Amino acid sequence: QVQLAESGGGLVQTGGSLRLSCAASGRTFSSYAMGWFRQAPGKERDFVAAISKNGGSTHYADSVKGRFTISRDNAKNTVFLQTNSLKPEDTAVYYCAARESTYDGGYGYYTLVYEYPYWGQGTQVTVSS
Repeated sequence: QVQLAESGGGLVQTGGSLRLSCAASGRTFSSYAMGWFRQAPGKERDFVAAISKNGGSTHYADSVKGRFTISRDNAKNTVFLQTNSLKPEDTAVYYCAARESTYDGGYGYYTLVYEYPYWGQGTQVTVSS
């Protein structure tokens, strides 16, 4: 099992940036594909970005493509989400998620909530207009 802890959220003005971090502990981090999701009040949890276990493949929701960047440091058991050009509609609780990757070669990623068994507690991002 893996434990996840997000940090880096906060209040920022429109156009600002935040760097979210997710520290993992437990079993071998490099075996896990990672994802970021977000949930606004009264809405479902939505996919934001995903990265393969070796960091070689990434995928983004259309709403954040070109503004957000997911990356990972397997030596430090940490995955990051750099968020730039933030908009009020990006306001949400951001969650990181992990699952053991079953893809050969380390390049696969996952984009659906139900595919991830491990979740952090979330970090609030609020973008003011």
